[in-house]
Amino acid sequence: MNRIRMFSVLMAIPLTFAATLANAQSLEGGSTPLTVERLYDSPALAGSSPRELKISPDGSRATFLVGRKDNQHFYDLWQMDVTSGKVSLLLDADKLAQGELSDEEKARRERQRIFGEGIMEYAWSDDGKALLIPAAGKLYYYALADGKAKLLPTGDDFITDAKLSPKGHFVSYVQGQNLWVLDLATDKVTQLTHDGGGAIKNAMAEFVAQEEMGKMSGYWWAPDESAIAFNRVDETPVELVTRNEIYADGIKLTQQRYPYAGKPNVLIQLGVISLQSKQVKWIDLGKETDIYQPRAKWLPDSKHLSFQWQSRNQQNLDLRVVNVSDNSAPVTLVHEHDDIWLNLNDDLNFLKNGYFIWTSERDGFSHIYLFDSKGKVKQQLTQGAWAVDSIDHVDEAAQWIYFTGRKDSDVEKHLYKVKFDGSGFTKLSSAAGMHSAVFADNKAIYLDYFDSLAQPPQISLHDASGKRLAWVEENAVKQGHPLYPYAGLWQLPAFGTIKADDGQTMHYRLFKPVNFDASKKYPVLVRVYGGPHAQLVTNSWSSQDYFTQYLLQQGFAVFQLDNRGSGHRGTKFEQVIYKQLGVAEVEDQKKGVDFLRTLPWVDSQRIAVYGHSYGGYMALMCLFKAPDYFKAAVSGAPVTDWTLYDTHYTERYLSHPATNAEGYRLSSVMPYVKNYQSGLLMYHGMADDNVLFENSTRVYKALQDDGKLFEVMTYPGSKHSMRGNQVKTHLYKTITDFLERKLQ
Repeated sequence: MNRIRMFSVLMAIPLTFAATLANAQSLEGGSTPLTVERLYDSPALAGSSPRELKISPDGSRATFLVGRKDNQHFYDLWQMDVTSGKVSLLLDADKLAQGELSDEEKARRERQRIFGEGIMEYAWSDDGKALLIPAAGKLYYYALADGKAKLLPTGDDFITDAKLSPKGHFVSYVQGQNLWVLDLATDKVTQLTHDGGGAIKNAMAEFVAQEEMGKMSGYWWAPDESAIAFNRVDETPVELVTRNEIYADGIKLTQQRYPYAGKPNVLIQLGVISLQSKQVKWIDLGKETDIYQPRAKWLPDSKHLSFQWQSRNQQNLDLRVVNVSDNSAPVTLVHEHDDIWLNLNDDLNFLKNGYFIWTSERDGFSHIYLFDSKGKVKQQLTQGAWAVDSIDHVDEAAQWIYFTGRKDSDVEKHLYKVKFDGSGFTKLSSAAGMHSAVFADNKAIYLDYFDSLAQPPQISLHDASGKRLAWVEENAVKQGHPLYPYAGLWQLPAFGTIKADDGQTMHYRLFKPVNFDASKKYPVLVRVYGGPHAQLVTNSWSSQDYFTQYLLQQGFAVFQLDNRGSGHRGTKFEQVIYKQLGVAEVEDQKKGVDFLRTLPWVDSQRIAVYGHSYGGYMALMCLFKAPDYFKAAVSGAPVTDWTLYDTHYTERYLSHPATNAEGYRLSSVMPYVKNYQSGLLMYHGMADDNVLFENSTRVYKALQDDGKLFEVMTYPGSKHSMRGNQVKTHLYKTITDFLERKLQ
């Protein structure tokens, strides 16, 4: 069959962006070639790219963290006066303590994917007159009136997860696996829990909650400051693993309670402690103890606490509410069920009249629903074959809901608003690309964090109608911008679609090499992730694309396809992978290669695949299961046997090993190692506590036992994210050398 007829290669992006790509294959600027050393050196190629955007409670100023020009990973706190538009330094991080982080904080930052020094977090007081800033395990209270950062008396032990109370009278934090509160008026410190230590953790989220549920905290203040809800986590049932973290100067034996798929999880409790009596009321979570409790949120009256209850198989999710002022049992407001799995979200908003707003995928796509106080659906506010990303702001007075979603394009994210009654649906963002919004609490303004393939992140201030009021950081790529000397060689991709075997549409993007000559044959690198929730094929700026740009200048083409199972496409698209991983995903990537083979300028004998984490797993599965499609593979930090990965993630997609043993076996890389022929590079951080190093060593041993030759690069001290300029520089040099030897 003629391969060209097998594909529907259609543009699936807004016409404005399509026109841009048609008219320019690169950005305007100089033609200095990139070097690997320059990719992640300072100043950052993206220019000034602030993070941790906030608007003060009174709406008078926008604040954000900015990396320094001489060290993009060292952050200071900056501000913009909303009225004048003036941008200035608010707090120099050198005025705060700097030093080694505790192991707990290092692990927490790894889960948050936060990397850097200086000021990494901060919080506004409710009155907008002060900021709370943690630094090196200490806490600082910065009063705007006197411009001084006061060190709070929290003792010598390292603190983590610090918060200002809702009305700004207290500071809470976790220290020694217990919850503490400091009264800002008196500097009096009170320890609220006392049994933390060892396997007991108070006010802390367990490992899988941080890594897989996006739950980074284990406690929540009541709006009136009368009480704090908190989790008590007992890790005793979880298998205690002794593993080696290998560093350049020695080996650290680390004991970690790692909940392998199919093995016991933590025992979790939810309590409410009164600040006045110091007494704890334990919430009844039900008779079943093998559960997850992924979210908690107070209602506006401070008398009712909501919490989410999730079954271990993740097919049932309850939103429950309990009156903490009496002994009544929790009431289930919403029960969600799916025969495959349910995704979590943070889109719960309680209104003063008792109604609440909640997103659900019950119709196959994430959409917004309005419920009454009894949990009955009053109205579905958004609908269609597209997904809502997140609810960003609820203006109860004006009855507007502001949210980001994919209504206009699967490969872009835009800001919209809709009324509580479903009317007035309006698109607020205009520029083609990815938009995220941060709203003021008490003023009709927001910050728009925008980026695209052609525009590094920029931040602007807007009114509630979407009108831009001012630039916070325009970040235009012009003379003087760090990217400008290289921008003339910066390539923009072509977008298109391919049909999967079941008829569903998959998006791809294809980058041609610099100085492309249609009469030549080029090698292609397929960059893949392929796992749930992620999406590579977007009109977005990403530092991960810097290496892509470098490869384009070395004569490679780069192709990316979001196979079935990836995110933001609805449950039908995502749930294809249920109970057996690496089947639909590999077939879809083969479809992508079939498409590449129809292009006259692609050398079909020189196609390689590269991915990290789930992408590393995919690289191995593609090479082992489809060696006639891929000449070589680079696999970074791969999961190779899903019994080695954690409960919440793995069982969501593969179910429990006891009920799906064959699915686990066939989803592992190990049965396919025998198919390996040649052309493999594997790398792994030797202190990875997420995808354990054993995942790679099992493949090493299997290939060695078969007498197969392959290449390995290990990184002492590196965690899963492979942080640091030196590590990245060496890694990408290693990958480039490998690809040039295997494909050129």
